[in-house]
Amino acid sequence: MGVFAKKDEESFQEYRERVINKLSQSFCGAKWYNATIWLGNGTTASCHHPPAHKIPLEEVAKSYKAIHNTTYKKAIRKQMMEGERPKECEYCWKIEDMGPDKVSDRVYKSVIYTDEELKKAKVELGYTEDVDLKTLEIAFDPNCNFACSYCNASFSTTWQNDIKKFGPYQNLVSDGAGAFQHDGRHAMPYGRKNEGNPYVEAFWKWWEAELQYSLRELRVTGGEPTMSPDFWKLMDWWKRNPQCEVPFAVNSNLGQKKELLDALIESTHSFKDFSLYTSCEATGLQAEYIRYGLEWETWLKNMYRVNEEANVKSVNVMMTINGLCLFSITEFMDEMIKLKAKHGAHAAIMSFNILRFPSFQSIVTLPVYVRMERAAHIEKWLEANWKGGFNGLLDMERDGILRLIEYIKQVDTGHAFTSSLESRERDFKSFYLQYDVRRNKDIIKAFPEIKKWWDTIPETKLDVLKEVIDGDDAKSNRYVHDVLKKAKEEGWILNPQWHNPGSQEYIEPDNQQQDDMIDLIDLLKKESDPKGPGIKHKLI
Repeated sequence: MGVFAKKDEESFQEYRERVINKLSQSFCGAKWYNATIWLGNGTTASCHHPPAHKIPLEEVAKSYKAIHNTTYKKAIRKQMMEGERPKECEYCWKIEDMGPDKVSDRVYKSVIYTDEELKKAKVELGYTEDVDLKTLEIAFDPNCNFACSYCNASFSTTWQNDIKKFGPYQNLVSDGAGAFQHDGRHAMPYGRKNEGNPYVEAFWKWWEAELQYSLRELRVTGGEPTMSPDFWKLMDWWKRNPQCEVPFAVNSNLGQKKELLDALIESTHSFKDFSLYTSCEATGLQAEYIRYGLEWETWLKNMYRVNEEANVKSVNVMMTINGLCLFSITEFMDEMIKLKAKHGAHAAIMSFNILRFPSFQSIVTLPVYVRMERAAHIEKWLEANWKGGFNGLLDMERDGILRLIEYIKQVDTGHAFTSSLESRERDFKSFYLQYDVRRNKDIIKAFPEIKKWWDTIPETKLDVLKEVIDGDDAKSNRYVHDVLKKAKEEGWILNPQWHNPGSQEYIEPDNQQQDDMIDLIDLLKKESDPKGPGIKHKLI
């Protein structure tokens, strides 16, 4: 992105003390300048760690900037300005409380902005002003051909189809239970094509008016973005406006149909600055078990292909660190080192995102003896592979691995609402017993390392859950009520009104979704005029 405020000679710890902690001990630039926005159903967060909250439609009606600058976010900014730790940011507080040498994501998400911009956030913008975004992550809809084990129907239409076919998961009681007992209808209130979606309309108004000139990075997530009509509308816009200098990034599972990957690779050549983000954290059968829909060899082949054929600045591998991936994580990192050796350090930049929800799939549910053995194994791998960056392993990757090792050793509760260990263990077994039947898998075949522990976990038998539940987590965000109540008592906000419009339309099978996108791309190639409106009216 061209901005990195940390001085060459200082550590991230020194940067934290020099810049952001001087503003406040709880300050984070992401609360002002960064946003993740799920446009499909109108929810947002300042990064991927806090739970999402609803964007009130009445606020959007007043200003398109409200898709980021919600009253709730402004209240959180006020907390940070006053040095109060927002409860929704507990992921970072948990990391920092492990010791003064531990660097949380609040540092990594602040360092991309200049010292002056961070100071302006607190001193000039404060908590009352609408802030112009500098980094933005959007998801148009949850269309996706994967159904990863820790994902759910809110973010994947393949998960939605699973729940529609088999019904909600049974015999779950821990904090992650509800994620697998809904069909995601709240995630697509405007249908698969987002027709008449006011949040998408607000994004386009902001994009045309300001964002195309002010953003330092725009990133599109999903679902699988290449299966989204709005994504290809954006690609069409960029093809007609190649002068746009906003760095662009896209999340892709690299497991879509070849025609869609071909189109994505071709599209990268319309951009001046393009980065790809993808996800994986294990190898072989274990990777395919965790990420249903993934073919390990295809994914790895596509990683090389993207680096060889696409106009790509970097390929970033977002590793979702769950309990199961620890058994082949070092083999996975070996493969990334090979990629770096052939295409450079930026061919596979690894980030280590520790899974907290659902907690029964997290590291904290594994037995202590397994955790300690895995921590020692990863530590030994790092010792053997850290060569000061000469093998392509970056400082931030090394820091991420060190943080992971300490997390495995020290943290027993993933978040404030983590259920008891017994309930998490029971849910681990209940979930994967059903997962195996639904997906034609075998957890012990894939992970023989856990058999001893697995055999000790009793099965759970509860009354049958016949109906799906309401899976809209934004409605039950545990932080929103208290924060807004305090802000109202202080007299600086009106009482917001949440809105959950519409209902989900029928979801077509995954292959049909991908075929539809391929047809749209063909239309784009045949009918788009570089000087004209492209296929806008065919896409929306």
